[in-house]
Amino acid sequence: MEWMHFLRWAHIIGATVLLGTGAGIAFFMVMAHRTRDARLIAHTASIVVIADWLFTATAVVAQPVTGTLLAMEMGWPLSQGWIVAALALYVFTGVFWLPVVWIQHKLRDLAREAAETGAPLPEQYFRLYRIWFACGFPAFFAVLAILWLMVARPAL
Repeated sequence: MEWMHFLRWAHIIGATVLLGTGAGIAFFMVMAHRTRDARLIAHTASIVVIADWLFTATAVVAQPVTGTLLAMEMGWPLSQGWIVAALALYVFTGVFWLPVVWIQHKLRDLAREAAETGAPLPEQYFRLYRIWFACGFPAFFAVLAILWLMVARPAL
């Protein structure tokens, strides 16, 4: 019984990290972007990149592991509708998260270059920021839907 409680705890922590880090990263990037200050954006984006690799990537790997082990421990077949839906949404989220990670690196680099040279942020920065911003919404709502599926476990 203790193993199952550990798996539940680990799975809930992973889900919390995904949601919380995603929301926090988005908030800080948006707030930095609003200043149009290349130096501030470069600094914030540098921290965001570290946080994404340290926290989000770790949780991205841990979630399917803890989820699979938890389902096995609970006796839930992975073919249950709500589990299949959650896994599909997880892949959907990843399709948006992977480009976001790359874009965050580019935003950081473009802002650093502008800060170092004293130049304004280039148009490429703003174009990538708009893509980054747009990718956040479907990923965030998919994570919310996954959380709902985990809690409600509807018969699908």
